[in-house]
Amino acid sequence: MTGYKPSPRPSFDAPTVLRADEVVRHTWGDPDAGLVEDWIYVSSQLIHTIVFGTPPGGKFTHSESFRTIFAADELLYVLQGTLVLANPATGEIVRAEPGESVFFRRDTWHHGFSYGDEPLRVLEFFAPPPATGTSGAYALQQPYLEVSTYADDAVLGALVPPRKSPGGSFTLLRHADAVQRLDTGILVSLLASTEHLTVGTLTVPVGGESVVESHGGEELLYTLRGSLHVKAGEVEATLAPGDGFLVPAGTPHSYSARGDAVAEAIFGVAPSYAPG
Repeated sequence: MTGYKPSPRPSFDAPTVLRADEVVRHTWGDPDAGLVEDWIYVSSQLIHTIVFGTPPGGKFTHSESFRTIFAADELLYVLQGTLVLANPATGEIVRAEPGESVFFRRDTWHHGFSYGDEPLRVLEFFAPPPATGTSGAYALQQPYLEVSTYADDAVLGALVPPRKSPGGSFTLLRHADAVQRLDTGILVSLLASTEHLTVGTLTVPVGGESVVESHGGEELLYTLRGSLHVKAGEVEATLAPGDGFLVPAGTPHSYSARGDAVAEAIFGVAPSYAPG
């Protein structure tokens, strides 16, 4: 019945630089679900982080073999293009532009559509990770969604801004929605934090440097802009936009900005962001 095959699962036992042009490539999907290109930064026992992409007008839905309902919390951060994300079980739809995120919890069906003039590139943080059985194998055990719904007719005649949807499955996150922290000497903006996954951005001003910190979970860092220098244990590297860095759980690490520009990155930590 199934043509599904698990994606590669690169993991690392030590602090590791993950250059954008060296990460593992993989194609997800089939002709019915759509084909999506994945750049896999890490897929360990604690966290799964990829960049996925489609061309303008591209999309992913689901098929018998490739089902998009997982036992994990997910945060999707739009790097490029326009992401329209739909819950085909409810008709709920959100639109996210570059710099915006969509967060949802486990057991949420989701389809993605590229509505920008540029190729769509989305950074995905996923935990608990596929290595624990939360992705394709789990999805194949769930009841198959036969009919996809792409509209919520309940709003017709009742759409009075601001719209509140307490029963909604998706949460659209903008910069203004983040919870700010300065306890490490740099600005940390938390977008979401659950018992499984914490995702946020960090901003290092020109000449700035953070204090040394560590977490109970494993961290994947993805550089968004500027020149970010990372030191983790005995490993250090300067990262350009698109580069990643894997910090094992409990490893002391710090960040600094190199050059004359602000450095910014997005990170995911799983399962625990608390000091390790």
